Amino acid sequence: MQRSAHDPVSQTDDSDADAFLHAAESYRSSARLNAIRADGLQEELKIMRRQTRLMRNSLSWRITLPLRVIRSLSLGKSPKGTPLSEVKERIKDIARENGLRVLALRISAAILRRLGIKTHRLAIGARHAAEDPLFSCSKEAETFYTRPVARSVTTLSPRFLIIADLNIKQCVKYRVQQKKELLTSLGWEVCIIDWQDTARAMSEIQVATQVIFYRVPGYDDALQLVREAHRLNLSPRWEVDDLIFDRSEYLKNTNIHVLKKKEQRGLLDGADLFRLCLLECGRGLASTSKLAQAMRNIGISDVAVVENALDGETLAVAKSLPQLSFREKEAIYICYGSGSRAHDVDFKEVQAGLIAAMKAEPRLRLRIIGSLTLSDAFESLQERIETISELSYAEYLSVLADSDIAIAPLEDTLFNDCKSNIKFLEASIVGVASVCSPANAFANVVRDGENGFLASSASVWQERLLALAQDVSLRHALATAARRDVLELYMPEKIARNQLFPLYGAPSAFTPEKMRVLMANVFFAPRSFGGATIVAEAMVKPLQERQCEVSVLTCRPDLDQKPSGNIRYVACGSDVLSVLPGRGASVDNPTIADDLARWADAWRPDLVHFHAIQEMGTAMLRLCQARQIPYVITLHDCWWLSDQLFLTKDDGSYHLDKKIHPKRSTYEHYLQARRAVARQGILGAAALLSPSEEHKRLYVNNGVPAERIFINRNGFCWPARPHRPREPGSLVRFAFVGGVGHIKGYELIQECMASLTQSNWELVLVDNTLNLGFPSIDPNEWRVRGKVTVVPAYSQSGLDEFYDKVDVLLFPSQWRESYGLSVREALSRDVWVISTAPGGQSEEIVEGVNGNLIPITDKVGPLKKAVEALLQNPARFDRYTNPLKDRLPTYDRQADELVTLYKKILGR
Repeated sequence: MQRSAHDPVSQTDDSDADAFLHAAESYRSSARLNAIRADGLQEELKIMRRQTRLMRNSLSWRITLPLRVIRSLSLGKSPKGTPLSEVKERIKDIARENGLRVLALRISAAILRRLGIKTHRLAIGARHAAEDPLFSCSKEAETFYTRPVARSVTTLSPRFLIIADLNIKQCVKYRVQQKKELLTSLGWEVCIIDWQDTARAMSEIQVATQVIFYRVPGYDDALQLVREAHRLNLSPRWEVDDLIFDRSEYLKNTNIHVLKKKEQRGLLDGADLFRLCLLECGRGLASTSKLAQAMRNIGISDVAVVENALDGETLAVAKSLPQLSFREKEAIYICYGSGSRAHDVDFKEVQAGLIAAMKAEPRLRLRIIGSLTLSDAFESLQERIETISELSYAEYLSVLADSDIAIAPLEDTLFNDCKSNIKFLEASIVGVASVCSPANAFANVVRDGENGFLASSASVWQERLLALAQDVSLRHALATAARRDVLELYMPEKIARNQLFPLYGAPSAFTPEKMRVLMANVFFAPRSFGGATIVAEAMVKPLQERQCEVSVLTCRPDLDQKPSGNIRYVACGSDVLSVLPGRGASVDNPTIADDLARWADAWRPDLVHFHAIQEMGTAMLRLCQARQIPYVITLHDCWWLSDQLFLTKDDGSYHLDKKIHPKRSTYEHYLQARRAVARQGILGAAALLSPSEEHKRLYVNNGVPAERIFINRNGFCWPARPHRPREPGSLVRFAFVGGVGHIKGYELIQECMASLTQSNWELVLVDNTLNLGFPSIDPNEWRVRGKVTVVPAYSQSGLDEFYDKVDVLLFPSQWRESYGLSVREALSRDVWVISTAPGGQSEEIVEGVNGNLIPITDKVGPLKKAVEALLQNPARFDRYTNPLKDRLPTYDRQADELVTLYKKILGR
């Protein structure tokens, strides 16, 4: 692997590094298979959940509830299928642990939910919500993902997206692949996506600067894509090369009546869907002027015309064919290419004249390529008719070139007037003279008698066909003129210059002036969840003030109103790309590595700063290595060493050894592979950052080179005003902000407060999942003499107000914290802190001066002793101020250190 000067791996043994690389590759292959499978299953599960929700909200489901309950009970089971014996034991457990009140609340709530009546889980004693924070989102936050985003012309690398129906080969060639070729010649990077691949199309829209919807029907998923394009201010165009969006004109086209009734209904319903999508786009792109006018007639004022043209494939095939020789022949072939049975009616335009010509000239032969139903009138000519099944495009041109005359009959309708002149172009480029109906597109290019013939009646068809059959020099003259004209009018560079360039121009050079830093963190605003997220959010503004451009890669929640796929939005003044994390691939996630590649191509970062990336995976780091994009990792927690965020032992317990021993785990093989993958990512970093000395020591003692780890203490939101003094004689106000779970000390606090005999206190519990749309703390589970209040997580702007109501912050973490952001927030606001030690959280606390330090233990004694000592002298908090605030770090200092490090890595 190629390494740069800033790569710390150069300081390790090569064989050791190679071993890590081999292990990483092995694990990556395994993870890729599992990630793909997990993502597929997750999408299926999402659909099933949505269907189940719709079913259970239906009136019939609620009405039949009593019957289902009776049926279940008769089988000895609950309505959920649980044996009644287990239900009985569960009821006893709830009553014993929480009392009859909570039991009654839960039973009543269960009945209400079965009836389809929503209940608030917080009020009914549900301690743990079923929702996963990674995939959940509050209703307020959901609106964040629907806000309009400014046009990305100056922030993203120019990129053209074509979302298309890719089912019709000829349409794909002339309107999709050819468009890509023309745009590429102007300098555009072009991406083509099948409109039915909604998730990928959704992701590609986020990084596009121009978008076209070609022949896309107005189904719900497709309309969501169009609306997303409007949200991103891309001004989409809906493109087509047939009049398929006007039901009334479709009905006037006799071709449709040869189809079966079911096929006719499909076409007419399709016309309504195409029209819907066209109107939703609001701008059109047509292949002919008549088609453009038809779009204007239904209310689309902004319509452009880009004609079908010659392209590289057509020109290459034509060049490869033998030189044409015009001479008298025993058999003269008239060639007709039919795309479908709907062309039967068009062929009737030439039928009478063709039969008359063939009878008058025995040398004439009819060559049909494709599907066509001939009338009985051709029965006497069957021996002179050749039918060829579907061919590849190159084979089709070869057969056409081997013919003598090409015909392009069309019924006289507006539908056909809107068609393009492809048949004339193809015949002309291979040197074959054409006879065409005088439809608009043909009439615009065919100069009758000079470069082809136009025929509008049976007699004229007969006359023109006989003239060409009987005069080889005429065939030669018309074919030569036609080839010269199409090369003059329809060469790719001419269409690109004259029609596409005025519409889209050439992409401007993308050269960002400022240093570009991409931050990756599993959460980001509006889902501000966890300390690492707060730090990542807070760094955006000071980095921007120091002449850095910042963007963010994060995870998005499940949203009913948005398709699967990435979503780009703006938060904290920065472009944010949010991606679906996928379940079951948290250590090594190739899917998100692909998302990072897409965003890196669009946003072009100079450096990537990885914060907390659990669920996002280490494959992103290998991508940076492959592309030689330097990256920095902030070691916010133990995820890089352990299978858990906050543990140093994978069995769930904490031990005071400084070194982690993965082989002690029952998952030995998994942990060895995981450790190898994580270590390879760590050693490939340009720098590692630790928020505290304590946390750095943990990583150094687990084999990470000390010289690669720099201390970058996290700043925090300092108070905007002095702390409001408490009223003398009021309750002592404790607060806990760590959420539920053993690791942060929730259970320890619950046991401590329940054991207190004093009642002169209040405990405020911050439930940080309320901001994600669901509760995780139930105050009814707290049986205490004091007062317990549950509040939502505060925003950074709400810190002062929150801590105005707090005297003591409880921080009995059961692990050596890497930093402890809330401890610094409290200390700066003159709030006393009771914290465990050692750990980064305790580095700013001096015993008895601004807080109390207790040992890391799950025994309640030390915490209870500290709390009781404070309750014995509540007056100490009446006018307390922290005398050590000047030691605390700031965001400005943190940003200064980061910018200095970034510049050093980038050599600036």
